[in-house]
Amino acid sequence: MTKPDPFKYFKTSREIIRLAVMMYVRFPLSLRNVEDLLHERGIDFSHESVRFWWNRFGPMFASEIRKKRAERLRSGPQWQWHLDEMFVKINGERHYLWRAVDHEGEVLESFVTKTRDKKAALKFIRKSMKRYGRPHVLVTDKLRSYGAALKEVGAADRHETGRWLNNRAENSHLPFRRRERAMQRFRRMRSLQMFVAVHASVFNDNVPRRGVGAPTLGEVRS
Repeated sequence: MTKPDPFKYFKTSREIIRLAVMMYVRFPLSLRNVEDLLHERGIDFSHESVRFWWNRFGPMFASEIRKKRAERLRSGPQWQWHLDEMFVKINGERHYLWRAVDHEGEVLESFVTKTRDKKAALKFIRKSMKRYGRPHVLVTDKLRSYGAALKEVGAADRHETGRWLNNRAENSHLPFRRRERAMQRFRRMRSLQMFVAVHASVFNDNVPRRGVGAPTLGEVRS
């Protein structure tokens, strides 16, 4: 049985919808910015349409990208992951955004929690390993929650810490910080979790990889 077409009852073409959603997620633009930019190209719709498309199709686009990446990563050995957490405020309350980044800078997993303890780290690590498998090395900062969680999953021997070893993960936070400022932060934990998952997947498709030429990168983005 074939799946129903999610774009069936929309007057706007799927190409335009995808373009609008990708522009909103990929670049630090507001909904009205996307509306104005596409209006200059002769594509006329309201910013509320962009909001609706983002909420409806953003997770679907991200799921397609993640599925392809997970299949590619699980098909071969993984050298190194960088794990790190960052502070994110939701309505003035501090939350923690955990991120797993591979050795080439691709964000593998993003996970939002209210705490920064062993339980949160364990849930994040198990979720990442279930989707992508186990790397040879896991690099973290000196937060003790990582060591306790990795010991729990039997990966303590793969754990490395160091002052500058985790710069790959620290640098990967910068695109999200720029996007966070453009959106004037977040108001709900659920909306933050949805956005970081979609943002990471879309941003990965626009990051040049080592040893990948322009034709191959174009195929990945399509």
